[in-house]
Amino acid sequence: MGSTIAEAQEKVNKAIQLKKGYSMAWQGDFENQQRAEKRLAEVVPISLLLIFLLLFVMFGNLKDAGLVFLNVPFAIVGGLLALHLTGTNFSISAGIGFIALFGICIQDGVLLITVFKQNLEKIKGQQSSLYNAIKLGVNSRIRPVMMTALMAAIGLLPAALSHGIGSESSRPLARVVIGGILCAMIFSLWVFPLIFGWAYRKFDKHPYILKSDENENKTDNEKLI
Repeated sequence: MGSTIAEAQEKVNKAIQLKKGYSMAWQGDFENQQRAEKRLAEVVPISLLLIFLLLFVMFGNLKDAGLVFLNVPFAIVGGLLALHLTGTNFSISAGIGFIALFGICIQDGVLLITVFKQNLEKIKGQQSSLYNAIKLGVNSRIRPVMMTALMAAIGLLPAALSHGIGSESSRPLARVVIGGILCAMIFSLWVFPLIFGWAYRKFDKHPYILKSDENENKTDNEKLI
């Protein structure tokens, strides 16, 4: 609708010259769309801010909250790519799909970073503990992450392919969620562990000394004496 109205406005402005004191307004569905777009531009930043605040409260530090929040840009790229490949124009329905997408992609990041940190606590002090913690975490969470993404994508697939009455509102939302969640899944399983490893790269440089190691060092010192 936006491109059609823009073309109509251009032609009308060229053909009609209003007298002083007169004005022209485009109303109806176009006016409602403009109002909804303005409201959406306010809601999306507020949603992102609330998500980040919740992550900060959950983890208690900016580093982990920022790492999980990195899922959002990749999900946005996936949603925009899905709209581009399918030739779908951005609409209010697509914008709502992005808001729903943010919550799903954040969930994957929370699952992974939680298990990464739990593994670090369990195997701290061992050689290459950071690498092992990330490897074990990905192996244990690959199924939940893929199930979350694939179930949502499969469930919205009929809406994404529909062409019946009312599909103009559901189709953009479904395509955004499918594209974004698949892209976020790939990022979570292949890229996010690398970023986490880079952010916690100093962990292996300051290893913890286990009690067994301390006992071995004491016995060695006693033998020398």
